[in-house]
Amino acid sequence: MDLTRIKDFFFHDEFARSCGIEIVDASEGYARTQVLIEPRHLNAGGGVQGGVLFTLADLAFAVATNSHGTLTVTTSANITFVHSVSSGLITAEAREVVDHRRLPFCEVRITAADGLLLAIFTASGYRKQGVELPL
Repeated sequence: MDLTRIKDFFFHDEFARSCGIEIVDASEGYARTQVLIEPRHLNAGGGVQGGVLFTLADLAFAVATNSHGTLTVTTSANITFVHSVSSGLITAEAREVVDHRRLPFCEVRITAADGLLLAIFTASGYRKQGVELPL
């Protein structure tokens, strides 16, 4: 799997890109995404809006589970927020816990630059057999 090719494929994720989210690392069953928090990412209380964290984690999940070259879509996702921040670089690190040929499961840990755990995202997906990606 080539990082440049996976970045090219996910370049078409307009929503994540418009949020300023970047793919910084990927390998089979693994991905790391990040976003630099700007005022547009904050909620009314001054913390990072939960949707930003969810989108950051969801893209990491997508990259990790699609890294095998078969189109994988999210079927279920859950996020637990444990801390809040209002600035800095935030990273989501996804690891595929179950690499099933049809039903993968992934855990994503979202952290601040200092390592503070902000949220844990878990998700399962469905691999669409016969729909291969150009990776």
